[in-house]
Amino acid sequence: MRRRTPVPPSPLPQRAGIDPVRLRLPADPDGQWQDLGSYLAARYAGTRGAGSVARLLEGGRVLGAGGRVLRAQDPYEPGAYLWFHRDMDPEPAVPFGLRVVHRDAHLLVVDKPHFLATTPRGSHITQTALARLREELGLPQLSPVHRLDRLTAGLVMFSIRPEDRGPYQQLFQQRRVHKQYEALARHDPAVDLPRTVRSHIEKIRGVIAATEVPGAEPNAESLIELTATRGGLGRYRLTPHTGRTHQLRVHMNGLGLPILGDPVYPQVTDPAPDDYRRPLQLLARTLSFTDPVTGAPHRFESTLTLQAWDDYEAWAA
Repeated sequence: MRRRTPVPPSPLPQRAGIDPVRLRLPADPDGQWQDLGSYLAARYAGTRGAGSVARLLEGGRVLGAGGRVLRAQDPYEPGAYLWFHRDMDPEPAVPFGLRVVHRDAHLLVVDKPHFLATTPRGSHITQTALARLREELGLPQLSPVHRLDRLTAGLVMFSIRPEDRGPYQQLFQQRRVHKQYEALARHDPAVDLPRTVRSHIEKIRGVIAATEVPGAEPNAESLIELTATRGGLGRYRLTPHTGRTHQLRVHMNGLGLPILGDPVYPQVTDPAPDDYRRPLQLLARTLSFTDPVTGAPHRFESTLTLQAWDDYEAWAA
């Protein structure tokens, strides 16, 4: 059994909490790549990064193992590693902070605000919980254990040490974390609650909204409970027993109770990324589990609140 060659340490530090891109040059049995520049040009051809990578090479910003500056005319070396930082477009600053709920040697739990993505994706790179926390707390090896939608506020967990990430992720994969959410939607006395909603949810890559497939084998299950009413508004406790994309939002919409501020269900409105009005009234309220590293029982509760419950007029204005 062949041993895998260890990956050399990165010669580039993180930038604004973001790791550099790492590439390993693939085998080239036909000898088609005469130099590094031709390979990278072909790899990124037709993408937004094509011109950027050429500029990085010209500027001496692509490094090999040990920090060696690589140039376009350098020979192609199959199996070699290289690193570089992408040039990133400016991002609108999300004007809401993160609050640490719990921190020990292994685990970090924070309250994430509405409109802040958990991890870098698409156009949200530095304005994410992961990048901010790495920078603000000086934790470059911080990694996410699970994810929370950008529009959803509440509790998110991160592992502090790389060796702990697997055990914490398995908690979610094996459904050993008890999660409860809080949501606000209109109150409809005709909707019989509590009830467990089961359906088959399908999310197609590149399509914003997930859909329920009638008659298909259920793959999503949520317990929906009404906990209070106020002037035509309902406060709901949502307990997901599975973790499909947009599951709670889809199930609430399916009951005719779309969550206040939802820009996707029942209709896609696609507000601008820096439109912070009327945040989605959905909050990851509690997380309960036994710590797989320390064995300690944990129950964390968000300190955030849903604005529309106490001041609907201000939320809607």
